Amino acid sequence: MSVAERFRAFTGSIGPTWLAGAIAAGPATMASLITGGASFGYALLWVALLSAILGALSQYLAMRLGLLTEAGIVAVVEEHLGNTWAWLLVVDAVLAAGLAQLTIMKTVAGVSATITGIDARIWAVIWALVLAAGLAGGGYRLAETGAKLLVSLVVLAFLASLFVVPIDFSAAAGGLVPRIPAGVDGALVAAGILGGAVHVTLVTMQSYTMNAHGWSRDDIDLARFDVGLSMLGAFGIYSLAIFLVAASVLHGPGVSGAELTATAAAQALGPLVGDAASWLFLVGLWGAAVSTLGANTVVPPYLLADKLGWERDVSDNRYRAAIIAVALAGIGGVFIGGEAFPLLVLTLAFGLVGTPFALAVVLYLLNDRQAVPETNSTLANVGGLALIGVTAVTAGSFLQEQVASGLTPVTLFVLAFAAVLAVATVLLLALFVRDRFDGTDATAESMG
Repeated sequence: MSVAERFRAFTGSIGPTWLAGAIAAGPATMASLITGGASFGYALLWVALLSAILGALSQYLAMRLGLLTEAGIVAVVEEHLGNTWAWLLVVDAVLAAGLAQLTIMKTVAGVSATITGIDARIWAVIWALVLAAGLAGGGYRLAETGAKLLVSLVVLAFLASLFVVPIDFSAAAGGLVPRIPAGVDGALVAAGILGGAVHVTLVTMQSYTMNAHGWSRDDIDLARFDVGLSMLGAFGIYSLAIFLVAASVLHGPGVSGAELTATAAAQALGPLVGDAASWLFLVGLWGAAVSTLGANTVVPPYLLADKLGWERDVSDNRYRAAIIAVALAGIGGVFIGGEAFPLLVLTLAFGLVGTPFALAVVLYLLNDRQAVPETNSTLANVGGLALIGVTAVTAGSFLQEQVASGLTPVTLFVLAFAAVLAVATVLLLALFVRDRFDGTDATAESMG
């Protein structure tokens, strides 16, 4: 088979990582990118670029675990680490996905209201019912097809916006030098940008989408192509296009990045660079919000079904009921006070706090000879450890700045949760190092 024929065959079979890509390329990531570009110009361009690279690496590692075990990540954790570890991973991912469901629904309803003039609360109910009926009836295939279609359209919309917006490429080149500007605000936005690509929900759902698509370890080349095209290709273009537009047009004394709303960013483009850019941006925001809402809805049901022994398919009424419950619960998001953009950035930063633990779980299992038939290479392990280090430092910076800005009940809860996950992450890394250098197959049954 020629390279061209192989490419066409792979393109026709892609899918699983696009569901994760739909979550990554969502309004929360957009909020962080726009806030970063509008507030700091090109200074955080390096973070936007790094997020696509790290996102692809995290999905590659999660993909390998899913293919090599041919099982859901929670079941693998429970078998090889113990029940407590499995529940800790479930709670970590469900909390992050649940918070995202509320803030994303708030965004979807708000943008729909802006486009149509119909009250956002009505739209929240409509979208919840559409999600419940569609996903509970169509299952994984509907979610995957919708994700591929909407993500592709969103990427095209934002790519097109680059042609109607003047980009200062000389200034953009300066943004490739790593630095975090402006203390609290800079750390929060950087955490939000990275959290959009490297997130606990993306890492944990990858094994389920691989299984649902019917892929096995024989499909490793196809899975690599899927990850590269989705995260490095589609998501990378999405991130860079949004950031460059925001940094080029919205950064300046006339626009306050800290006070932007979801639709204000799109509407602000109108008088600055024309209605074409404004509408492209608004439609892109709407498409990203809808695709992310649909993909995020299936995350908690996947994890709970795997832990509780249900079938991860709509043929199981318990799984179907979980999908309906998550879809309808999102309605509550429209009643949350405050603007959507700051809430979305905070949502991603919170998810990033729980991400190093999920990555540590994946890395540990990929080096456990009892869990996988082929353990990680040294290069994959170095990449995994670097990924954990970057996410941990970024999340730590976010927590430090949150504490410096004042302790609240929410901040205390996040700190306590982060402390539990940090201890678990350090313990897993210690076990990983011991196994790697001693050649033993230690387990963490003491926590099971």
